[in-house]
Amino acid sequence: MPKRIPIRMCVGCRSRQEKRQLIRVVRTPSGEVVIDPTGKLAGRGAYICPKTECFRQAVKSRALERALGQKLSPEIISALEKKIEDGEK
Repeated sequence: MPKRIPIRMCVGCRSRQEKRQLIRVVRTPSGEVVIDPTGKLAGRGAYICPKTECFRQAVKSRALERALGQKLSPEIISALEKKIEDGEK
């Protein structure tokens, strides 16, 4: 029997992709918002495509904030943007 591949939806473009192809952003139980490179941190997670236009759409529409249930700080937005831009190169 083939192994099941987890599928998640991007909050920016709303496309469905494999979990490991997306970037996970987590609101931890303590209320801190962090980028989760392992995909295993505890807390409320949201997924986003590693594409700049998708990220900008998620920030503009506040989809990322709604998915996490918390306003995002400029620091986490810039860190996420840098990670996405580095990944596109």
